[in-house]
Amino acid sequence: MTWQLHSDPMMWVAGIRALYLQALHPRAVRGVMENSDFRRDAWGRLMRTADFVGTTTYGTTDAAEQAGARVRRIHRMLSATDPRTGDRYGVDAPDLLLWVHCAEIDSYLHVLWRSGFPLTTARADRYIAEHRESARLVGLDPHTVPASRTELAAYFGSVRPELAAGTDARAVDDFLRRPPAHALLVPAREVLWRHVAHLAYASLPAYAHELYGRPAPVPAAVTRRLRATGTLLRCVPAQVRWQLPPKHILRAVARLGPAARPAPYRSAR
Repeated sequence: MTWQLHSDPMMWVAGIRALYLQALHPRAVRGVMENSDFRRDAWGRLMRTADFVGTTTYGTTDAAEQAGARVRRIHRMLSATDPRTGDRYGVDAPDLLLWVHCAEIDSYLHVLWRSGFPLTTARADRYIAEHRESARLVGLDPHTVPASRTELAAYFGSVRPELAAGTDARAVDDFLRRPPAHALLVPAREVLWRHVAHLAYASLPAYAHELYGRPAPVPAAVTRRLRATGTLLRCVPAQVRWQLPPKHILRAVARLGPAARPAPYRSAR
């Protein structure tokens, strides 16, 4: 299921939703703030994340293992200061890795499902279960990671009291609404990026809207916008979309043959 879902263009909206959600964990977002230059290199960070997801989805086993090893090696060297206690902690703490993982998987699945991607509940559970492997690659014990929608919902229920929209989360919110851009790209930012960021924010769960303190449209209206955006993006031929960097899908198909080409709508039927 991962092979099929991750070929969909709505993954870009889902990725922004994941950033909004991840920022609500005070210790997780503090780790980003203290160890990342995302404000100055937003596009580079986004592409590095896309490259990691693409490699672990469509790359060889060796390439996926090497990508995971790089992430674990980098995380082992990084630490941050707890915004509440002042204590230092490693960014590779299992509870933080688990939050980042679950926020990503929930966002990918939620946005694609609401935007009209062909899914059944069984396929959704299979997708979540498959990502125990991606959790292992970043350093988690896969047996501690949710493997179904029920387990994922229970996890979010248990972590909810720890979430807050502090100074760091609001800085991420401000950045995602209006990231720095070259003067020539400002019109594109206002037209394209603003739509993506607003849609990603609108698709967050109700408790996230409450924490951020910004209203969201009625859920049914958000679903209509997600479906309309998904329909529009899926009208662009896959061979055109997949030409964009980092081209993992095209390389996978060249390596494995035409039968490996993601075809989620055909497989659903």
